[in-house]
Amino acid sequence: MPSATTENCTRTFIMVWRSVVINRPARLKREHFALVVEQEECARVPFEDIAVIVLNHREITLTHPVLSACADYGIGLYSTGDNHQPNGVFMPFLQHSRATRMQRLQLDLDKPTTKRTWARIVQTKIANQARCMQLTGAAGADRLESYARRVRSGDGGRLEAQASAYYFPQVFGRSFHRSQAGWTNAALDYGYAVMRGACARALVAHGMLPSFGLFHSSEQNAFNLADDLIEPYRPLVDLYVAQHRLPDDEAELQPADKVALVGLLNVDVAMPRGRMSVLASVEQAAESLARIYDGGGEQLLELPSLLGLKQHVFEM
Repeated sequence: MPSATTENCTRTFIMVWRSVVINRPARLKREHFALVVEQEECARVPFEDIAVIVLNHREITLTHPVLSACADYGIGLYSTGDNHQPNGVFMPFLQHSRATRMQRLQLDLDKPTTKRTWARIVQTKIANQARCMQLTGAAGADRLESYARRVRSGDGGRLEAQASAYYFPQVFGRSFHRSQAGWTNAALDYGYAVMRGACARALVAHGMLPSFGLFHSSEQNAFNLADDLIEPYRPLVDLYVAQHRLPDDEAELQPADKVALVGLLNVDVAMPRGRMSVLASVEQAAESLARIYDGGGEQLLELPSLLGLKQHVFEM
């Protein structure tokens, strides 16, 4: 884990691998190449060791040099609203050297390749939902495996929707639905928002505009492509929430819950090039998507397979 140095203090914020989560009043400033977190005491973290910062308190202030450093170092900076759910993400401004060319390629991608690429995403999502069911002991994973095998170009058979309609009651109980208030949906929403921001950050880093999606296409959504890329990662959040579920009368997430959900970015997944953290996997998925836009076929798309909740071990 990257080190955070402190001055005469115990650390008063929480850091998991490459992620800083601040749950208490603080002032953030830049000193040379480090983020300085001023609370009761002071802590420093090198910017190069940070991928994500989550601001989870209304009394957090930060300076313009911190925002500038986040852009320079490619750091995703999340804000949260009054409900403590992520409501925004600050990302670098298209630093990719060929960003304009990539955006033209996004707009020019032919319809058959677009539909086949979306089908690959849907297949992987459903396969990961089946794996989540197996890991949680829910019955019926074979049904989802069958759905995954039957997905065709563009998912014209709406197997993604059929799979989700079957999957959520199996994993979370027949009375569960995504619109109800409670800890479970709050945790799902928080985890999905973290994954969505990570996807958007990776897409921008590879020169793509997150607003131009493959399947998602809302004019009011600045993250359509991120909402496409996130789909195979959603079952990882589902798995954590299902295995750590609290009674739904406990409607508020606790700071420890939020830290754990951010920590899912460091969980191991399987990729075609080997086992790696979710954060590294998202980077590879975005890179492979860029190759498709650049003239490759949908077979180049690299997507994760769910393994469990084991944290990635980084070799020093």
